[in-house]
Amino acid sequence: MDQNTLVGQQFGSTARNYLTSAVHSRGVDLQRLTDLAKRLQPTRILDLGCGGGHASYAVAAAGVGRVVAYDLSEEMLGIVKDEAVRRGLNNLTTQQGSVDALPFAGASFELVVSRYSAHHWLRIEASIREAARVLAPGGTLVVIDAVAPETPLYDTALQTIELLRDASHVRDYRVSEWRATLAAAGLVVDNSDAWKLPLDFDVWIKRIGTPAARVAALRITMEALPQEARDYLAIQADCSFSLDTAWIESHRTVAAK
Repeated sequence: MDQNTLVGQQFGSTARNYLTSAVHSRGVDLQRLTDLAKRLQPTRILDLGCGGGHASYAVAAAGVGRVVAYDLSEEMLGIVKDEAVRRGLNNLTTQQGSVDALPFAGASFELVVSRYSAHHWLRIEASIREAARVLAPGGTLVVIDAVAPETPLYDTALQTIELLRDASHVRDYRVSEWRATLAAAGLVVDNSDAWKLPLDFDVWIKRIGTPAARVAALRITMEALPQEARDYLAIQADCSFSLDTAWIESHRTVAAK
């Protein structure tokens, strides 16, 4: 099956797991999104690849504009719609589609956010160009995602275990790759910072429903990694480990390419 079908299948069947996931529903970056929206006062906000909707809820809670939660999975969007009603977020709506062909006019949004989604995007350059296109001049794009280390060995180790765990994984990009991709789309990076995100192995595989054969391959692979890679990823005896995650904030100053 093609990538979009694979992503839809993977996340359609596990959608509710992402609403309740501690990794996705918690984090100081969510409060940071709320604070950013309050400071910028955007009238239109877009959440690209909204998943369980936590970034959407965070910016909608600022109460400063209309939020569109956008995702490929109809199942995910159904959960987001229900949760928005439960939370009383009347300024949040949902829309289905692919990130590399956005159904919005140019300069439609003052703030575009994406959290834990971009590593599934098939055409990252096209998707960021689309994000830049729909961003108003002076508008802000925030990407929050797992990022790869700059060291090739650690990068290769990370991509291998990510793909074994989730067949829809494309790539965790290095911060240097993100900077280049954003610049190519006419966006200027204002700031970026990274932190370690601890992942419990059993919770990590159950959230996406990794098949037993892949779980076995994951354990073998993680145990066989060079010690340098094991140390960098902080791999534990039970295969729990830590992932680099980054906040990358940029703004549009020129016409989107």
